[in-house]
Amino acid sequence: MPLLLCLENPLLDVQAFGTEALLSKYDLKANDAILAEESHKSIFDDLINNHSAETTAGGGAQNTARGAQYLLPPDSVVYIGCVGRDSYADTLRASCKQAGVRAEYLVDETHPTGRCGVVITGKNRSLCTDLGAANHYKLEHLQQPAIWEIVESAQIYFVGGYHLTVCPDAALALAQEAASKNKVFAMSLSAPFIPIAFKDALDQTEPYWDYIIGNESEAQSWAQAHNLETDDIPTIAEHLANLPKANTQRPRVALITQGSSPTIFAISGIPGYKHIPVRSISGTEIIDTTGAGDAFAGALLAGIAKEEPLETAIDMGHWLAYLGIQQMGPNYPLPKQSYTPA
Repeated sequence: MPLLLCLENPLLDVQAFGTEALLSKYDLKANDAILAEESHKSIFDDLINNHSAETTAGGGAQNTARGAQYLLPPDSVVYIGCVGRDSYADTLRASCKQAGVRAEYLVDETHPTGRCGVVITGKNRSLCTDLGAANHYKLEHLQQPAIWEIVESAQIYFVGGYHLTVCPDAALALAQEAASKNKVFAMSLSAPFIPIAFKDALDQTEPYWDYIIGNESEAQSWAQAHNLETDDIPTIAEHLANLPKANTQRPRVALITQGSSPTIFAISGIPGYKHIPVRSISGTEIIDTTGAGDAFAGALLAGIAKEEPLETAIDMGHWLAYLGIQQMGPNYPLPKQSYTPA
């Protein structure tokens, strides 16, 4: 049975190199993530027909699941989400199978598998997501005896923040199960709009975080939503770490990545913060930063599962992100490489 269970929105990434004009056409920002509205519906065909788009398995926690499995023994990771009954879902299943991840999808008969348009401009990526079937995940799927048996066997739960737009009750069910059984519950903020537009749902999960992961813009968005009048990343990390916590048997760790700058982390009950530098890489080596944060989270969780020291687990995250940004899309090099400390 798995060590790690991941829950979020399975998507097929449709990614292409674009221009400022393409971003402007769809009112997108160069390094952002949004949910598609009616004005964005044509972006997927546009990318495929006019910008030589490639398709690959995506969705934050699905990328994270594949990243964690990259570093863990076989059959260590299971991924849960909702897909349609279509060829896109078959592509996602094949990707999970190749990575060694067990996919336990709820299949929605009336909606297509979700897609994420990825526009790459320079070293930035803009994500525009049409959730499709992913938007119809139901708590009842998680509660089925066969699925809940998997939940009970796993030792670590990871929920991507995007799932709060879909089924907050499922995220909360995992959070409460973790707290009651002294298991690890980790969550990502996922995008700057999550702490603002879905503040109440995020706040419900807050007492259960053992690990909360975000980048600097997501952390600053959280601070803004909670009237924390600072943009200072270390201050925000310390505040996140020391919020009230349900399971006091475990400290909380707040981790904030900053691109090429060091990752900041704070631990509840320990004054101050620490930072760990990322792997150095030249601009010419970077192909695509899509999924870098997911890679970081995946390898971090693998390190936690292996009971590595926190600093080592963070460095594992940096290592996999370093490998991932040298690939097109949220992918990891094959044949598998072995982690080497910085």
